[in-house]
Amino acid sequence: MNPADLDRVADSFARFHVLFAPLFGRREARTRSEQYLRALLVQRAERRNAENLAEAVTGATPRTLQRFLTEAPWSARTVIAAVQAFLGPRLCMLDGVFILDETGAPKQGTHSVGVARQYSGTLGKIANCQIGVYLAYTSARGQALIDGELYLPAEWIADGARRQETGVPTNTELATKGDLALALLQRALTSGHWQGRWVTGDAVYGSDSGLRDGVETAGCWYVFDVRSTERVFTVHPVTAVPAWSGRGRKPHKVRRDAASGPPQTVAAVAAGVPAGAWQTLTVAEGAQGPRRYQFWRKRVWECRADLPGRECWLLLRRKLDGSDLKYALSNAPRTASLLRLGQVGASRWPIETEFEVGKSDVGLVEYEVRGWEGWHHHLAMVLVAGAFLVQMQQDWGGKDAANHPAAGESRRAGTIAAAALDGGHVTGLVA
Repeated sequence: MNPADLDRVADSFARFHVLFAPLFGRREARTRSEQYLRALLVQRAERRNAENLAEAVTGATPRTLQRFLTEAPWSARTVIAAVQAFLGPRLCMLDGVFILDETGAPKQGTHSVGVARQYSGTLGKIANCQIGVYLAYTSARGQALIDGELYLPAEWIADGARRQETGVPTNTELATKGDLALALLQRALTSGHWQGRWVTGDAVYGSDSGLRDGVETAGCWYVFDVRSTERVFTVHPVTAVPAWSGRGRKPHKVRRDAASGPPQTVAAVAAGVPAGAWQTLTVAEGAQGPRRYQFWRKRVWECRADLPGRECWLLLRRKLDGSDLKYALSNAPRTASLLRLGQVGASRWPIETEFEVGKSDVGLVEYEVRGWEGWHHHLAMVLVAGAFLVQMQQDWGGKDAANHPAAGESRRAGTIAAAALDGGHVTGLVA
């Protein structure tokens, strides 16, 4: 990059920060918000703790940056809402897809809010960690993380002393990951900034029937992965209230006629698919060529308490060599094409990319805070930094195909931003 390019990025950053600066309140907090944001983008140390961040920005100290996270009275929710208002017009398309997922941050001790021994897909094992549930959005115009919440295990909800010590709001109740995911989606849908009615997520979320119900109630179509043990009916069974024998209490609960046949696991259904029934489809044009899979689908009924539930699609996907079989359920209408279901179901990769970029480029899980507010303040600043990288991607040409934003473009944008904002290239900032 030449000096003119560096100045261009620095000027863009200054104008970008001005959009968010008033949300932080007093003049000092606005200054610290600029310093923290710039440090997230510039710092390339292994950990973006307050000490390392302060070293990257002239005029900042570890103490002032830490106080900005843990003590300054600004609203993380207000800032995240502003991020969505900024990103919506830049990313929205009618066929956009919302993605639900989680990522973990390993932690020592027991005092950081939400930390517990729990399974982390990021680590691939049960470990002492915090889990954040996140919402991303993807379309042909780009992708971004747009919201998140900290998951509190049951042991934290039951421990009033620890909740009080870490500043967890007193009205916080036990919520599953599916509950948190649905709340994130509902917030985005009601904000007025987003288009698109498709939602996807992995089996942690797809196997939550309450989440599936909530997504449908919200007016969305989902393609959710489910576990191999998920049960469905391939033929709608006969159901009725059993006739009264004349003795004892009259039956009042609907029962399934045993002659109708039991539900099957989706794995059992998949085992019976004829070899010639699979269809090979290209779901996207990737940086390394077409992304192609084999698909099969069938109309089925969910199994709810051993009774038939919602009629839906069972969608199976596997690699061309027959490996890596995935199972999904979708409430999309009968008119939905197999290709569209396949595209939505295979579109979870952007959130994995955003997790990778968020961790490497803007410190998504690199923080030293113990309290509830500090965690959410850091998240808000990471989402602001991510929004700036989206702007950079679009300014510097961030796509390699019309329907497949380049996975490496966020990384390139982060490298450009770091080069331009390091070494005092920023001018015209709010003090």
